[in-house]
Amino acid sequence: MTTKNATIKDVAREAKVSVASVSRVLNGTGGVTPQTQKVVREVAARLHYVPDSAARSLITGRTHTIGAVLPDLYGEFFSELIRGIDLAARARGLHLLVSSSHDGVDDAAAAVRAMRGRVDGMLIFSEYVDAAFLDANLPAALPAVLLNSAVKSARYPVLTIDNRGGASAMVQHLIESGRKRVAFIAGSKTNFDAQQRDKGYRAAMAKFAPDLPLNIVPGDFSEESGYRAGVELLAQKKRPDAVFAANDMMAVGCLMAFKQAGVQVPQEIALAGFDDILIARYVSPSLSTVQVRIADLGRAALERLAALLDPDANTPAPAQTLGCDIVVRETSGGSTGAASTRRPRRPPK
Repeated sequence: MTTKNATIKDVAREAKVSVASVSRVLNGTGGVTPQTQKVVREVAARLHYVPDSAARSLITGRTHTIGAVLPDLYGEFFSELIRGIDLAARARGLHLLVSSSHDGVDDAAAAVRAMRGRVDGMLIFSEYVDAAFLDANLPAALPAVLLNSAVKSARYPVLTIDNRGGASAMVQHLIESGRKRVAFIAGSKTNFDAQQRDKGYRAAMAKFAPDLPLNIVPGDFSEESGYRAGVELLAQKKRPDAVFAANDMMAVGCLMAFKQAGVQVPQEIALAGFDDILIARYVSPSLSTVQVRIADLGRAALERLAALLDPDANTPAPAQTLGCDIVVRETSGGSTGAASTRRPRRPPK
């Protein structure tokens, strides 16, 4: 039998199941055992069966496509986040449509509006999103999950990282390692993650170094801003003995500034970041950081959205916070090379 124009009936016959079962498997509507799902997908792949998405959408009222609006598509954090979302989507027979909103609120609104009618649900990760933004740009009937957002709404589940707890735990580690003058390279003032990490730094300093002044220099999550911050910190009359950057990219830029100035890390100044992107393990010296399981964040977000799309699933909780750990490497006196010590976060009480 030729496989060029295989039909759903061909798949059902080869898999020895009904057409309805094949349809449920490929549409991700449930009601089929895992073993049957496996057999149907294997047969469909072997026969090179491609569903008629247009006809299927007319019948089911679904596009089997998920939209994701992210702050940017550049850098290791977002590529890893997309990977986690995509793997979870493909496991459910869903396609992924991705856009960015790095040029401001109008750009974010345009990205959301462009996906209306083309997706069954959306994942939205943008600093420009608030209740008014959602009311203006997102149809009430379109399911959506928000990532790292301050929005509190029963309509939209919110999935966040414990930014404050992770930042607090890293500052505590630096201080307990014998450092006192801990400086902080902040992220954008309008960014929710940056705001929470700033709060974590302040809380830990108030608890563990209450007699010392805060030392906060601006950044924007880019390597360039981390480099500029490093130069600024080295120009201070009393240099810090530790620097905590609000993300790893800024920490890497700061490390370059220190290297160019001949400053030894961690002997003279300890350094740490946030996110645990891949490069953190392989820069020299290797970077201590707060570990966010980025792909898991994407997977969890997609799973929450999939639950909203499934009428038989339990309604997700309105908010969920994912914990993170601190990873101690060379820049704060940890072990050599890419090896590391992981410690559970311990936010100040």
